[in-house]
Amino acid sequence: MEYRILGRTGLNVSVMGLGAGGPSRLGQRDQMNTEAESADILRRGLDAGVNFIDTAEAYRTESIVGQAIAGRDRSQLVLSSKKSTGNNPVAPQELRTGLEDSLRQLGTDYIDIYHLHGVAPENYAYCRDALLPVLQDLRTQGKIRFLGVTEAWNTDVSHAMLKQALADDAWDVMMVGFNLLNQTARESVFAATIQQNIGVLIMFAVRLALGSPERLKPVLHDLVEQGQIDPADIDLDDPLRFVLDEGGAVSLPDAAYRFCRDEPGTHVILSGTGNPAHLQANLDSFERPPLPEAVTRRLQHIFRHVDSITGQ
Repeated sequence: MEYRILGRTGLNVSVMGLGAGGPSRLGQRDQMNTEAESADILRRGLDAGVNFIDTAEAYRTESIVGQAIAGRDRSQLVLSSKKSTGNNPVAPQELRTGLEDSLRQLGTDYIDIYHLHGVAPENYAYCRDALLPVLQDLRTQGKIRFLGVTEAWNTDVSHAMLKQALADDAWDVMMVGFNLLNQTARESVFAATIQQNIGVLIMFAVRLALGSPERLKPVLHDLVEQGQIDPADIDLDDPLRFVLDEGGAVSLPDAAYRFCRDEPGTHVILSGTGNPAHLQANLDSFERPPLPEAVTRRLQHIFRHVDSITGQ
């Protein structure tokens, strides 16, 4: 497993992070797994060398993470959790109460990175003025170590909230939507996070559109109709076949993870699953070498104008 320093935090983190949210929520979303089975997924990942776990109040998986890490050396783990902000941002006391509940669920006395979750652009000023001081106080108390903020990428495709947050230079870590379909964060976010040495967690590296060529086809057809992809750049009947033939990728998800992993400015690429075999496939992807430079450049060229989708 490759490890990186998470920006200004100085934390040594695995480049693959175990995500307890997303479409699966460790197999809990569709009740595919028992809580014990979901906790075992996390343990398998930890045993393979992953040391970063991301969860959130909204995912309802904090207690499962707590089960998975019980008895392990807490100093060797990096835990990330979040307090939802929603359409009506929480009151400062609700933030304090939420943090205390997360600590209980996780079975720990501190959280390494605690985020304001899914902050909408129109709510950012309130979060900065009313909630950031609370986070700073909780950090002084030792209950959290570093401050994070995550965007609501499905409704904020242009990263408008993060652009505001970057102007304040108050955040240690940001969770950013980025994948090979929508690479807009490269210029609008990563250029600044690199300069400010902010830790970057990548979400949406693989979503439904990148699950298989059949799922990708209608997405690409729509992008061509919208004028965001030049049809001369891509084979719509066999999309991204060149990534498998020339890039040494075993699947689209494999290529998608490796594309994000090797993007300058990224630190942790979040990967979620509720299936042991799928977990192993993801682990294998992070062990593979970078995609060939020519393949990466071609992916950057094909999707250079795409700014309307997240791949969800």
